[in-house]
Amino acid sequence: MTFQTLAKAGVVLALAGAMAGCSSWDNMSHRQKSAVTGAGIGGVAGAVVTGGGILGTVGGAAIGGVIGDQVGKNR
Repeated sequence: MTFQTLAKAGVVLALAGAMAGCSSWDNMSHRQKSAVTGAGIGGVAGAVVTGGGILGTVGGAAIGGVIGDQVGKNR
């Protein structure tokens, strides 16, 4: 396996772990749910745009989380 393959697998596992951590989804506010959803979508988009790059994935998740938080604030 190459380093890039291992990095992609690590990113997928990290995202899966983050989603599994949302078992308390029912106790979250709308704003928190929006931030988590935005982070997930942003992470996937960042991975696609950068070809699975770790920095792109993490950056996309961070930006997506901020955008999701702001969108959720208005509801």
